[in-house]
Amino acid sequence: MAGNRDSVFLTGATGFIGRHVLDALIAAGYPTRVLVRPERTGEPLPAGCVPVVGDLRHPGALVPHLDGCRYLVHVAALYTFGPRERGDVWATNVIGTSGLLEAARVAGVERAVVTSSSATVGPVRGGRPATEDDRADAGDGLSAYHGSKVAQERAALAAQLPTTLVLPTMPVGPGDRRPTPTGKMIVDFMRGRMFASLPGGMNVVAVEDVARGHVLALERGRTGERYLLGGENLTLAELWERLAGLCGRPVPRAEIPYSAAWGMGWIDEIRCRMTGGQPLVPLEGVHMARHDMFVTCDKARVELGYEATSVDQALDRAVRWYREHGYAA
Repeated sequence: MAGNRDSVFLTGATGFIGRHVLDALIAAGYPTRVLVRPERTGEPLPAGCVPVVGDLRHPGALVPHLDGCRYLVHVAALYTFGPRERGDVWATNVIGTSGLLEAARVAGVERAVVTSSSATVGPVRGGRPATEDDRADAGDGLSAYHGSKVAQERAALAAQLPTTLVLPTMPVGPGDRRPTPTGKMIVDFMRGRMFASLPGGMNVVAVEDVARGHVLALERGRTGERYLLGGENLTLAELWERLAGLCGRPVPRAEIPYSAAWGMGWIDEIRCRMTGGQPLVPLEGVHMARHDMFVTCDKARVELGYEATSVDQALDRAVRWYREHGYAA
């Protein structure tokens, strides 16, 4: 397939981060081909991109569509904590990534940007936020989705295609239709379903900043390097305080003991294994919520020129979008 040599092949454009990455690529002037799964072909895409119907689980069929593209930006991932979907998570996030990068190499793509996760650097160590020099392992309690992102990074760095990794933290903002697990926390708070909290914290970032960070990584990122794309480190208590001001909901003051939350998570795990549903108390989320998942993005600032914008404004945009689209009153 002939194409502009500055064009980009983008995966994941129908997802939360991916759609914002698509908008950022188009705004930066990149002609973009967008991989769309057969079941998502009816979803509207902006002018300036060309849809390509395909599946990460069949990367060989994507070679003709990758031909003529200079870059690959791989955002697509299966982000779920459902017990019955763990095999699909590995097949998509690890095997799919490896196969796609090889297909891109065969097609003559020059370099790739792959979306990983800040979970791959793990929690705060010795009182300092994590950096790109830190790496999570099985000892951090990662499993399923987060474990797949650790393995995905290894597969991407072992590929025979020059690759840069970006590691978003917890993105918030408009357009989280599913919503993602992070978005579901906000929706649950808006609906008054957040009665208690866990200790710990996370880094929260505007999804638009993450999207711009992908473009910066494409243009300035070094091969084989990882770049954290984050915003502000917040404890869960601080996050609830900020959402309370936006939603008019009370802040959950009770704190659930970790052992109790772990027990509820296992009960929910059994329910989901039997029914195939999505967990209300995911074990992965429970484990991570007892840690401070704080990071510093100095490397991205220095090497990419990345700058984070207001998290408060991003939360406000998210809350407004959820209200306008009927997720919560």
